[in-house]
Amino acid sequence: MLRRLYNWTMSLAGTRHAEKGLFGVSFAESSFFPIPPDVLLIPMTLAKPRNWVRLALICTIASVIGAFVGYAIGMFLYESVGKWLLETYGAADKFDKISQWYNTWGGWGVLFAAITPFPYKVLTIFSGATGLNLFVFAGVSIIGRAFRFFLVTWLLSRFGEPIRLFIEKYLGLLFTLFMVLLVGGFYAIKYVF
Repeated sequence: MLRRLYNWTMSLAGTRHAEKGLFGVSFAESSFFPIPPDVLLIPMTLAKPRNWVRLALICTIASVIGAFVGYAIGMFLYESVGKWLLETYGAADKFDKISQWYNTWGGWGVLFAAITPFPYKVLTIFSGATGLNLFVFAGVSIIGRAFRFFLVTWLLSRFGEPIRLFIEKYLGLLFTLFMVLLVGGFYAIKYVF
């Protein structure tokens, strides 16, 4: 099943709707959606390595716009939507505990989440709910997201064929590792912070 999903995603990467899908997933992942855009970004870059800058830009722009939606959810809709989303990701009970810390060090947290598999949407909502400086939030979001997406697409464009062969050979292991990192990020939110 995983192999069929991979093959389907690779074929989708070459369609005329792939970039719109990539924009949509990148946007949604920054504010509420649990799946990162890498599931589309990687096969799209492998399918068309010369488009690596364009694909990284699409992800970065959509993700930062989505981050502002997450910030707005935290700022204006925390009691109704924001709290529910944080509860969904196991982070609502940590809000009071870290809100004071967050106003001082939150920019570093946003930068960390923007680059790593840590659930970015949680920190975009936290940022709005705690009133993290909007310019700090915007700056670290742009830097972190651009760094992540440009690095991924550049590496794939530069070393694409060996990476593609590696992915195809170890698809099951890589999927498991990806899921461990994703679940680990949610675990860190719930039990560490």
